[in-house]
Amino acid sequence: MLSAGLPQGTVPKLERPGPLRERVYEALLELITTRALRPGQHLVESELAGHLGVSRQPVREALQRLNTEGWVDLRPAQGAFVHEPTEEEADQLLSVRTLLEAEAARLAAAHSGRPGIEALEELCARGEQAVADDDVDLAVATNAAFHAKVMELAGNVVLSELAAQVDRRVRWYYTPVARQRGTQSWTEHRELIAAIASRDERRATEVMRAHTEHTRQTYHLREQS
Repeated sequence: MLSAGLPQGTVPKLERPGPLRERVYEALLELITTRALRPGQHLVESELAGHLGVSRQPVREALQRLNTEGWVDLRPAQGAFVHEPTEEEADQLLSVRTLLEAEAARLAAAHSGRPGIEALEELCARGEQAVADDDVDLAVATNAAFHAKVMELAGNVVLSELAAQVDRRVRWYYTPVARQRGTQSWTEHRELIAAIASRDERRATEVMRAHTEHTRQTYHLREQS
């Protein structure tokens, strides 16, 4: 087992065309977000470079950028490690998420038409199937897509930009509790769709606020389960 924790063949080689530095950064960020690279894990430049099929230089640059953004900790004489989020960090992020998404739900209820509702229903069905198949990765990805669609239906560009800034960290915190949230999460999504479809702004706001609060609470209780 490599210390980077990524068995050979699990990570595709990056194609050379395009800004390689950016692509290495995105690949590593995705691996961290999905917890393929776990919090606290030692990141060895040479091994990561080998997995991605690149030299060590773009990996080094990506790790420095990830350190600046709080995804990676660079420790003197020890190397790079995936950041281990504190409970306070998670609480602050998920609380901000609640504010953004509750407003998005309200606006979606005010503006959404039938095509938007159908898109939400399709995503919900996909998420329910992922839970039934115990496909955590797909469930997490579909959950993110569902919330992104609600944000899109809200029609507020500034709100969407703010949400995009926290989206990846939300996925990072949601992944370890996705299985525990399971069916209940998608039941709450169904309730949200019903509120949006009926153009009930107050109900949509309440459902989304409760939904995101449940995720926050589950994250904090995850070690006890």
